[in-house]
Amino acid sequence: MSDTGNVTVEDELTDVVVIGGGPIGMFTAFYSAMRNLDVQLIDSLPQLGGQVAALYPEKPIHDIAGFVSGTGAELIANLQRQIDSFGDRIGVHVNEEVQGLERLDDGTFVLTTKQRSVHTRSVIVAIGSGAFAPRPLAIDYDRDGLDGSKVFYFVKRLADFAGKNVVVAGGGDAAIDWALELEKIAGHVTLVHRRDNFRALESSVAQLRESSVEILTPYKFVDVVNEDAGLRIDLAQVKGDAQPSLHVDALLVNYGFTSDNHLLRDWGLPVKRGDLQVNEYLETEVPGIYGVGDAVNYPGKVKLISAGFGEVPRAVNHLSEELYPDRKQPLHS
Repeated sequence: MSDTGNVTVEDELTDVVVIGGGPIGMFTAFYSAMRNLDVQLIDSLPQLGGQVAALYPEKPIHDIAGFVSGTGAELIANLQRQIDSFGDRIGVHVNEEVQGLERLDDGTFVLTTKQRSVHTRSVIVAIGSGAFAPRPLAIDYDRDGLDGSKVFYFVKRLADFAGKNVVVAGGGDAAIDWALELEKIAGHVTLVHRRDNFRALESSVAQLRESSVEILTPYKFVDVVNEDAGLRIDLAQVKGDAQPSLHVDALLVNYGFTSDNHLLRDWGLPVKRGDLQVNEYLETEVPGIYGVGDAVNYPGKVKLISAGFGEVPRAVNHLSEELYPDRKQPLHS
């Protein structure tokens, strides 16, 4: 290893660099180490865990086999323990954004961040949906004065809502999950959605309808006004005349996120509609560069954590055979 200014240059050729330290990237690093590959894991956030750790540490995770009623924070902690078990094979670099990705004439790659340059035989991209921002309410309100104090777009501590009167906006899985979690500690929970139908797991919708959560559909938001004791939320019935006003303590908005995977284009990778295009082995048209998780697309793709976990062995096993043809595929877990 040598130093050039403030940039550390890795002289040793590593087997694989995993870009992205969310749940899928963390599992990719671990599984690669299980295949006796030397791994460097790079993430732009100051800690591993991606969106799950940053935005949803207390949100329950439902779709991972054998992980029952666990939270996002518990999932990340388990993945961290797996990585720690291969500390001699996995190098972790957080708070570093990959700024350059270059393919050399010999087919290897050089990745650069502000802190280092890494020479690798292969790359696995696991950056999820890239840079993300919550979809805001489509109305004008005092965002500067209310966001983070009475209007929220994600929950880090459920306890902050204990005993409060809370409105949840949205009709997808996240909105329903939060409404059901808040029901356990809040004084009262109201779910407002502009349609009668929900875009969520059928079991979650059934649980919602059997809960004490008040369901207001189909309604849209007209105004959100700051009051001394909380918020006044003005609603209007979709295709109807009702215009109720709710007086609550807090509003939690769950309309999903906008995302931008511009880094994929910056690195010169094959992108279509913002997603990395891969084949059945999760390999791009650039030999040696793979993608897993929400960053990729292919026929039948499902953007769930569990689906991303399932993609990892396909990518890593194929990559391992390409690097070391004499190694045999594992026959079982």
